[in-house]
Amino acid sequence: MITLAAFFIFLCLGLPIVFLLLMAAIVFAWSNDASILFDSFLVQSVKGVEANGFLAIPLYMLVGEIMNRGGITERLIRSSMRLVGRMRGGLAFVNVLTNAFAAAILGSATAQIAIMSRSIVPEMERQGYKRPFATGLTVATGLLGPIIPPSMLMIIYGVLAYQSVAALFIAGLIPGLLLMSAFFVTVWLSKSHLPEVDESRLPGGALREVVADALPGLIPLTIISGVVSGAMTPTEAGALAAVVAFVLAAFVYRRLGIEDFVPTMKSVVLSSASIIMLIGFATLLGWTLAYEAVPDMLAQGIASVAIGPVSFLVLVCVAVFVLGMFLDGIGVLIVTVPVLLPIATQFGVDPVHFGVVLAISTLTGLVSPPVGPGLYIAMEATGLKMMEVFRGALPFLGAFVLVLIIVILLPALSVWLPAAVGL
Repeated sequence: MITLAAFFIFLCLGLPIVFLLLMAAIVFAWSNDASILFDSFLVQSVKGVEANGFLAIPLYMLVGEIMNRGGITERLIRSSMRLVGRMRGGLAFVNVLTNAFAAAILGSATAQIAIMSRSIVPEMERQGYKRPFATGLTVATGLLGPIIPPSMLMIIYGVLAYQSVAALFIAGLIPGLLLMSAFFVTVWLSKSHLPEVDESRLPGGALREVVADALPGLIPLTIISGVVSGAMTPTEAGALAAVVAFVLAAFVYRRLGIEDFVPTMKSVVLSSASIIMLIGFATLLGWTLAYEAVPDMLAQGIASVAIGPVSFLVLVCVAVFVLGMFLDGIGVLIVTVPVLLPIATQFGVDPVHFGVVLAISTLTGLVSPPVGPGLYIAMEATGLKMMEVFRGALPFLGAFVLVLIIVILLPALSVWLPAAVGL
C-alpha cells in the first residue's frame, strides 16, 4: 500500500514515468525491509538493457526523426489525399491511411500521435471537421504504430520472450490491417455528419507524383523483407532503413541539409535515452517485485480464476489495461512478460499469439483517462481538454476493443501467416 500511495503521489507531482518506476522500486524495497536490494539496483538496471535486440530502438527512432524532418510525413499525407481525399469524409480516411503508412515507419504510438496531431489535425479543422473528432481520430489511429510492423513493442517482446522478431512482425500484419479496416468502417458510419470535400484544397498531380510521394512506404518493406528472409537482424534492418530514409530526405526530396544533422541526432539521442532508461528501470521494478513474489501472487490469482485460454487472455487484457493507464507499454511488457508467458503456455496459448494480444492490449491504457499519455500528447498539441479528446476517440476505441476481442477468439489471425512463410 505504501508503494501504491507513493506511486500516485509522484504521479500527481508530475514526475516523468522513467523516474516514477525508479522511485516505485526504491519505495517498495524500503517499505518491505529489503534495503539489501539497493546494492544491486545499478547492476539490475544495466542488465535490463544488455540484450542486443535493443540496439534496434535508436535506429528506428532515427528513421522516424528523418521522416519527420525530411518532409516525408507531408508527402504521405499528400499521397493519401490523392487516393481517398475526394470521398465525403475523405480527410478522415486520409488520417487513417496516413497513420497506417506512418505506423509502418515509426513503430511508436506516442511519436505517431505527437507528429500527426500537429500535422493533419490543423488541416482537418480548416476543412470543417470539429477539433475533438479530428484529434480523437488521430489519437486512435496512432495506436496502429506498435501493431503494424516494424514495431518496437514487438522487438521488446521478442527479446523478453525469446521469440523470433521476424515471426512477431509478420504476426502483426493481419491484426493491423483488420484494425485499419475497422477504423475505415467507423469513419464511413459517421460520414453523414462530416463536412463536404473542399476540392480546391486537394493536391493535384499525375499518377507518377502519387507514386513519388508514396515512396517512403518502401522503407518498412526494407525492414520487414530483410528480417523475414533472415538476411538481416532487426538491428541491421533498422540501420538500412535509416540509410534509405536519409537518401530519400536528403538527395531525392532535398529537405534534409547539413544544418539538420545536430538537431536530428540530438532528438534521437534524447528519445532513445528515455526509452533505454525506461527499459532499465522497468526491469529494476520487475526484479524488486519478484524478490517479494508479487508477480507470482498476481499470476496465481489470474490462473486460479481463468478456466481456459480465452478467459486467461481476457483477464490478462484487463490487468494490462489497468497497468497501461499508469505505465508506458514498454514498462508493462517488462513487468508482465516474464510472469505471464509461462502461464500462457500452460493454457496452450501460442507465444507469438500471446505477444500480439499483449501488444494490442497495452495500447488501450495509452489513451484512457486519467493518465493515458496519448491523451496528454494530443491535449498539448491541440489545446483540448482530456475528456474532449477522449470523447472524440471513443467510437474508434470501441472499434479497437472489438478487433482485440476478435484476435483473442481467433488465434489464426496471428499465427497463420508466420507459419505460412515458414517462421
